[in-house]
Amino acid sequence: MTTTTPPEAQDATSAKRDKIHVESIFISDLHLGTRDSKADECRKFLRRYRCKRVVLVGDIIDAWALKRGAKWQKPHTRFIRSLLKKAEKEDCEIIYLRGNHDDVVERFSPFALGCLTVANEYVHTGRDGKKYLCVHGDGFDSISTNHRWVAVLGSVGYDVLLWINRVYNTYRRWRGKDYYSVSKAIKAKVKSAVNFIGKYEEQLENMAWKRGCAGIIAGHVHHPADKKVGEKGVHYLNCGDWVESLSAVIEHEDGRFEIVHYADEKASA
Repeated sequence: MTTTTPPEAQDATSAKRDKIHVESIFISDLHLGTRDSKADECRKFLRRYRCKRVVLVGDIIDAWALKRGAKWQKPHTRFIRSLLKKAEKEDCEIIYLRGNHDDVVERFSPFALGCLTVANEYVHTGRDGKKYLCVHGDGFDSISTNHRWVAVLGSVGYDVLLWINRVYNTYRRWRGKDYYSVSKAIKAKVKSAVNFIGKYEEQLENMAWKRGCAGIIAGHVHHPADKKVGEKGVHYLNCGDWVESLSAVIEHEDGRFEIVHYADEKASA
């Protein structure tokens, strides 16, 4: 009789072998509750690390999609369970920042219970003493803040692009080809989207500078980044997302910040 090892047990065995010690991990835009959320991949990614804190930089749960009838799936529950277990067993602090898709948490933030903190923003002090403002970033998107119905419509359109992704990549797998993100390619070629990201980064830079921070860590645009922006040289970091780019920001024990992609981590495992 063949027995199947549960996913959690498989991950636990792997994590014990490969545990990497870092200071902090920042992830955003997991969009739990949607079909395209890579919850299992994110869970496996986090289990490879031991850290002092995990900062969830907004849009971890997609309340908009759930309201539209999206189904909560088992991998989404496994992610939440694994995160809470990490907090308990590793004494890891969990900081949950509101995004626009999970803005429901704003009703009871700021809120703290044991190792869990829920807030709108968080000022992180790095190992070198420099301060980083952590915020989802939708406040710098005029469509999200001033025209919610347009943002919701855009979210539906993005869902359509992701559906096209699934269909197209099913065909590519059948042909023996690697994954290709249609939606990511379209966004990279649309001039208005490129210009939007540029203005978005500029606004975040100004916000960090006004708050006396040397850097800012954000999400929202699903576009991972690690660079100096503006004349002031503010260190801008964007976590990316766990729908397409599958990326996170890591703060190493020596104080370095780095964008890490799940595909690269998986290849080196």
